[in-house]
Amino acid sequence: MPSRSDEPRRDATGSRRGSSRNGGTPDERGGEPGIGGISDARAYTPRGRTVRDGGGRAEQRRDPRTSRTQDPFRPALQVLDGGRSAATRGGTRAAAVPRREATAGRTTVVRTVTDRTPRGEAPAGTPRRRVGGREPRRGDRPAARRPGRKAPRPPRLADPGRRLRLGTALALALFVAIGVRLVVLQAVDTPAYADGGMADRLRTVPLPAPRGAIFDRDGAALAHSVEARYVYADPTRIKDITATAQTLSPLLGMPASELAEKMKPRKRISGVDSQFEYLARGVTVARAREIMELALPGIAVHRDERREVPGGDLAANLIGFTSLDMVGLEGLEARYDDLLHGEDGQRVFEVGLGALAAPIPGGYSRTTKAKPGSSIVLTIDRDLQYTVQRILSERMKAVQGSTGAAVVLHARTGEVLAQASHPTYNAAKPQSSDPTDREDAATSFIVDPGSVHKAITFGAALQEGVITKDTVFPVANGIRKGDTWFRDTFPANGRRMSVAGMMAHSSNVGTIQIADQLGPERLLDYQQRFGLGKPTGVGMPGEAGGRLLPVQEWSESSHGSVPIGHSVDATPLQMAAAYAAIANDGTYVQPRLVKETIGPDGKPTPAEAPTTRQVLSPDNAAALRTILEAVTTVDNATGLAAAVPGYRVAGKTGTGWRLVEGKKQPGEVASFIGMAPADNPQYVIAVFVHSPSGGGGRVAAPAFKEMMTFALRHFRVPPSSDPAPKFTVFP
Repeated sequence: MPSRSDEPRRDATGSRRGSSRNGGTPDERGGEPGIGGISDARAYTPRGRTVRDGGGRAEQRRDPRTSRTQDPFRPALQVLDGGRSAATRGGTRAAAVPRREATAGRTTVVRTVTDRTPRGEAPAGTPRRRVGGREPRRGDRPAARRPGRKAPRPPRLADPGRRLRLGTALALALFVAIGVRLVVLQAVDTPAYADGGMADRLRTVPLPAPRGAIFDRDGAALAHSVEARYVYADPTRIKDITATAQTLSPLLGMPASELAEKMKPRKRISGVDSQFEYLARGVTVARAREIMELALPGIAVHRDERREVPGGDLAANLIGFTSLDMVGLEGLEARYDDLLHGEDGQRVFEVGLGALAAPIPGGYSRTTKAKPGSSIVLTIDRDLQYTVQRILSERMKAVQGSTGAAVVLHARTGEVLAQASHPTYNAAKPQSSDPTDREDAATSFIVDPGSVHKAITFGAALQEGVITKDTVFPVANGIRKGDTWFRDTFPANGRRMSVAGMMAHSSNVGTIQIADQLGPERLLDYQQRFGLGKPTGVGMPGEAGGRLLPVQEWSESSHGSVPIGHSVDATPLQMAAAYAAIANDGTYVQPRLVKETIGPDGKPTPAEAPTTRQVLSPDNAAALRTILEAVTTVDNATGLAAAVPGYRVAGKTGTGWRLVEGKKQPGEVASFIGMAPADNPQYVIAVFVHSPSGGGGRVAAPAFKEMMTFALRHFRVPPSSDPAPKFTVFP
């Protein structure tokens, strides 16, 4: 017998509880037979019992406010029934029609409950689904759908086509970016990446620019460059530094230790190993061939130049010298280095590594041609320079002089035809000389000119009308200025003396008396007009300017010392230029050493015109030249040793001191400055000799005579047609 829980109870008619008791008879409210209401659901109990055991139906209670059944089991029945109800048509309630199905000998009653959807809501139009896919059990009843919230919409699914298109676009963009980058790398950035390792394969060989030459006025080379070779080392390729250095030492004339030091591996500032180090410069072509025949690893030669000075010490103090790199260090080589040097070139080429360290055929190669420097043509005459330099050197040795200078000027143009210094040196081998030997004495030798300055005092007095060439006045043996007595070596004893006689015997007293009438302001003015107190601008580096004593600094004794050439600082070139103004009819012409320049194309360019100014009138200049002739013609005059046979000579002797940093040095500076022919001067020569033991007077005038004699003959100057005038010292 089945248990009560397994077999539902049946009533007297044999049907299961929970079904209709009336056997399909319509209820009192006119419902369809066999259709259970909410009251039937309420009558159903877990044990299959109803409230009413008879065939009658329980009254369904409704809430008068909501018109809904108060059955608490309705939500559960709706779930069991699938939550569906019959559809309504035309806004009216459809009658519930019972439907019976016979299953396995049993009749299953399926009831449709009238839709109780509240007014205003759409009826559920979808058919009822069975839960779990099972056959409806007897007693299952459809329940009316509880009106409530609208069922939420299901989430919208992503569009697969859209995702596919987006993924395709991203993939294409990625490939395009990669393609563009590859194009940039291959087409645009190729040189940069290709050059990344170029630095390790490049070798740079300098191509020195040929340095310009220095010529004399006639085109003779005073200094020029010749073809040579330089020897260099590549430290990265040298296998045995010691053996290589010992092999090259006798060929290059350098210690092996010095060569080995240059061959040591080192790095450049950029961090790259050095592949080029100079071993020697200016090696002859023949010696370079011997070195190349040795085939030493890491040793090579290349074209170079060497500076040659054919004359050795000829005008060495003027020309100067250069370094091994062809850089001017002193003299005109330094002053005009930018003009002479030019612009170096270079050859950069790609080489292999190791045993293949040779230019790569078809590899990178770039050559920048060197631009040769310009040449300069000096006003110097080589033959005259040699003669003047020789005479000065011989005379200096005779008196054991320490410093000497000689200058030859063209009286009309201001051109320096010769400029000699003592001591001198060999410009081809300057390393072994002392710095003092390399100084140009004509522009750096500061002296107290002494009596040669008297020509300036007489010239200023003539120009200002203080005296004439015929002036005569008494001259005492001495004169006191301040605390200093100034005396004459040739006493006049108070007699009347001509200005020519005062010049011939170098009268200090007579010159001071003339300066007293002239006045210090006018004397200082004429000193400046004659070019004293500032550099001449001849072109030599480091030219001294000398110094003039300002009037406000004059003491009482200065009124005696300045007119006769003391308390005045000047150079031999400044004094020579002052006398050239007297020879040039009173027109001062700035001295110059450079005549013209010759460019790399061979085109000459004249030098800038010199500065000129009128100092004396031509008549006063001629009168002063006549007065100066007395120095070489009057009996017992101071300059008789300077007379040149056949030519009229005008000039003046002097005795002064040498000054170094404003301090007087031991000994005396003897000088003579003169011009010839006096009636039509062509050349002016100044000779200054410093002798610590004195006696320079025995050197300056005779040296002038020899130099002027050669100059007049060398330039074929005809002798004077008229003899010198006769002078009376004591009229």
